Amino acid sequence: MVAELRYAVRTVPDRWILPEGKVPESRPHDLASERFRDQLEAWVERTGRDAQVARNLAVRWDRARPRIGVDPDVCLIEPTPPERDDLTSLCAWKAGHSVPCFALEIVSIGHPYKDYAESPDKYAACGVEELAIFDPLLAGPLVGGGPHLLQSWQRDGSGAFARVYAGPGPARSAVLGAWLHVEGEKWLRVSDDEAGANQWLTREEAALRRVAELEAELVRLK
Repeated sequence: MVAELRYAVRTVPDRWILPEGKVPESRPHDLASERFRDQLEAWVERTGRDAQVARNLAVRWDRARPRIGVDPDVCLIEPTPPERDDLTSLCAWKAGHSVPCFALEIVSIGHPYKDYAESPDKYAACGVEELAIFDPLLAGPLVGGGPHLLQSWQRDGSGAFARVYAGPGPARSAVLGAWLHVEGEKWLRVSDDEAGANQWLTREEAALRRVAELEAELVRLK
């Protein structure tokens, strides 16, 4: 772990305006995002939480400047907005809309400095409680002791945004009440424990496990 960094909420600059259209993603970036999203969705379903998981959703918090925002690779919104699956953007000033409590950014090899130099500022201003930054290719800059495979930023009691972890993992997630583990330097896996024994499964993984258990039970009964 490296020394803690701390960010106060800053003025919103014009460069935070969201671009028109979707920014291209590499296939590894897309797969890592999808796998993490699938774990969170299965967890929400399993626990019966009033929450929604989103990918690349436009999150906006300044009503006077509605084009200013972030679009997290994955985020957790709690409670679920009234539009549910018809949600096209999250606007903090609208009734029933809350900024995500957790967000994940995966560092892109094409824009490696963004998530190191700018994302913490943006999420601090946005009001997100927790931000995880995953850099599977270690493409980030050397500034601040980087690059870091995994970073965890959390809002403290004073309202500042603090980097509480930077390293190879695991990192504790206060919002999820779980641990973030780097799996094979390609994926981010959530687990109930620091050792990574009680992993969160996707729906597909859980179904495959049930099939394997049933097959093992049939073999045992023969």
